[in-house]
Amino acid sequence: MGVIFDTSEIITLERNRQEIEEIIRGREDEPFGISVVTVAELLHGVERADTEVRKMNRQAFVEKVMEFFPTFPFDMAVARIYARIWASLAKRNLLVGAHDLIIAATAISLNYTVITSNIRDYGKIEGLKVERR
Repeated sequence: MGVIFDTSEIITLERNRQEIEEIIRGREDEPFGISVVTVAELLHGVERADTEVRKMNRQAFVEKVMEFFPTFPFDMAVARIYARIWASLAKRNLLVGAHDLIIAATAISLNYTVITSNIRDYGKIEGLKVERR
């Protein structure tokens, strides 16, 4: 079994000025990666930087993330799972953001666990394995 790291976990690394490799410490034998939507969210953060220096620092960090983590695409298999999860949540009058749904659908498609600090939203998704780091 493998793990997908939620965007919140990557941002925590950046904020705490930790080395990217620290995130997999103790899990080196497990496959790991991030969703393509995490890349988009991180790049969005680069574009929203309030100073040029902050933008350059964020860009450098995101480039390291993209080099280090395998990135899983939003493909047809993930789209089908995404639609199923979305419909299931709607039937129960529950809301989870589209980006989190994509990350969850990606994890389910691979039979991976999502590592996140956002247990509240990910915990609503049936069939998803979630772990707090």
